Amino acid sequence: MTSLPAPELEHIADLTVQVAAPVEAGQITGLNSRGRRRIIPITGGVLSGPRLRGRVLPGGADFQLVVSGTTTDLDARYLLALEGAPHEGEHIFVQNHALRRGSAADIAKLVRGEPVDPTAIYFRCVPTFEVSSPTLAWLTESLFLGTGARYPDRVEMSFFRIA
Repeated sequence: MTSLPAPELEHIADLTVQVAAPVEAGQITGLNSRGRRRIIPITGGVLSGPRLRGRVLPGGADFQLVVSGTTTDLDARYLLALEGAPHEGEHIFVQNHALRRGSAADIAKLVRGEPVDPTAIYFRCVPTFEVSSPTLAWLTESLFLGTGARYPDRVEMSFFRIA
């Protein structure tokens, strides 16, 4: 069999998501327990890019499971309000599953709210989108990948459509 070509990535947008202090909800117990629950409130942010512009609305959160001293399973949910033609006033609901891992020392710094060099942390995500506008249906008809970096007061991400 001939190898198929590797898919290309199309950059669609960058996000800066402002976050509040984490809420440490404790060790999960019971049938599906596998870590410590941490919830990080999302307070706002900015969306900019070649295909989408707008802002991150307050009220979302990142529901994290800290599965070890080096690895965290992230599940962020938030709402984007688009700005500018042709999508002025449209909303996009984002559910973003991610994996973040690094050395125990670097992860401990992140947990304490200290800065860490983003290149020292593996942070990859798979966002999915819900839209109400037919002009945004392309967001529901492709797969997307992203890369991210955690800072003490924010998360920065870049999203790419897998072409």
